[in-house]
Amino acid sequence: MDDHETELPPHVLIFPFPAQGHVNSMLKLAELLCHGGIHVTFLVTDYIHGRLLRHSTNVQSHPASYSGFRFETISDGLPEDDPRSGDKVMELFRSLRVTAKPLLRELLRSDRVRDSDSGRKRISCIIADGALSIATDVGEEIGIPVILFRTTSACYFWAFFCGPKLIQSGEIPFQGNDMDVPIKSIPGTDDFLRRRDLPSYYRVSDIADQNLQAIISETLQTTRAQGMIINTFDELEGPILAEAHLQCPKIYTVGPLHAHLKVRLTSKVTSNSLWEEDMTCMTWLDVQPAKSVIYVSFGSITMMTKDQLMEFWHGLVNSGKRFLWVIRPDSVIGKDWENHLSMEILKGTKERGCIVGWAPQEEVLVHKSIGGFLTHSGWNSTVESIVAGVPMICWPYFGDQQINSRFVGEVWKLGLDMKDTCDRVIIEKMVRDLMDGKREEFQESSDQMAKLAKKAITEVHHKASQDAAVNSTKKVLVLMICWPYFADQMINSRLVSEVWKIGLDMKDTCDRVVIEKMV
Repeated sequence: MDDHETELPPHVLIFPFPAQGHVNSMLKLAELLCHGGIHVTFLVTDYIHGRLLRHSTNVQSHPASYSGFRFETISDGLPEDDPRSGDKVMELFRSLRVTAKPLLRELLRSDRVRDSDSGRKRISCIIADGALSIATDVGEEIGIPVILFRTTSACYFWAFFCGPKLIQSGEIPFQGNDMDVPIKSIPGTDDFLRRRDLPSYYRVSDIADQNLQAIISETLQTTRAQGMIINTFDELEGPILAEAHLQCPKIYTVGPLHAHLKVRLTSKVTSNSLWEEDMTCMTWLDVQPAKSVIYVSFGSITMMTKDQLMEFWHGLVNSGKRFLWVIRPDSVIGKDWENHLSMEILKGTKERGCIVGWAPQEEVLVHKSIGGFLTHSGWNSTVESIVAGVPMICWPYFGDQQINSRFVGEVWKLGLDMKDTCDRVIIEKMVRDLMDGKREEFQESSDQMAKLAKKAITEVHHKASQDAAVNSTKKVLVLMICWPYFADQMINSRLVSEVWKIGLDMKDTCDRVVIEKMV
């Protein structure tokens, strides 16, 4: 490394799994690092990059906003028209493992990510998605340290890290159909976790299931990395983090990322969305009474049948509550669901509802008219709702969502868990409970957790301010040459040079040659 390069900022490669929730939170991490003066190369698939350029106002402005930020792209190995959602996610995972590894190796060895003449040094660290141990393989091979970023909850990570224990104890695969049997082999959860609360990949009849084995294997690879960071905070998942620390000591909490970023930005937070956001819903929210609207969104991957769609629609309309509902264009299986709408639900929707294809969720959740969130319990949505102090109804679809929803309902007491059912009567009742019957109870818990989230944010930024002040002071003090005259000055000059290492001690001499040399 030449002298010029040693003076350049550190250069980090960030590599997310190519899905909305993963890309979104890792882009926020990239922005925070850029704010700290670190150069970032953000590696995404061609498919994700294309969608970001079409729909994300934030990504379009990144190169102009952060001189140290740039994109690189690779193929995910799938055809352009592959849906990459629902049950197809694991196909994407397998394809990426095969396709991306040699491409990543080639990228890191090439000059594409290094151009010291224009102010960028070699990649000094890889921050890879926790689902991409291929980055650890390549990092070890080339000699670049790797930190894994878990974009899911700590409880999800811990549930899979304990996978071998679950199999050894005979709790997996399930014997019989009772989904409420307690789970005992995940330390820290044995008094509230049931079969139905385990991540969806555990719902298999054969422990040799390739998806289950792949995820357990990926999770156990975590110990190979130099560290792991999670988008959570200690006050939220402290007991689980304490258990995980016993097996993985180098775990660091960095959440809630979206809230940390808001504190740092002087301008309005913009979108990292893969879908075009319909801003008309904000105008609609503006004219609704305070805390009168339940926001409904099932994320970027969830798929539902026409029958499930109708159950939700009837339940929402029958509840009599105002609702803002995101129905993603590709989220309903089948193309003719619009033909199943009765006059009753059309009338109820027109009177009290607003339906959009995608919404600016962070803005929606902090809007004064929002009183509840009917969610799929994806981790970004859960954390955003917690920070906003919005109670939840949870209808998990897959992955970490099953265990997240149990923590929301049973551990944190922030709402209701509606997993494994889709019935209009239950939906109607839960909406009314959340917005009316149990509103004060859930709002009190949500407000308390939101305060803890804000405390975590404040503490981090207070510490960052202190560190910045110390660093600034050191930069000034480094210019000191001490020529003490009497009293405390003698010992002060010694501390400056020998203890604090922030200057030179020229006591007991006054010689032009010495002065010239020290200056």
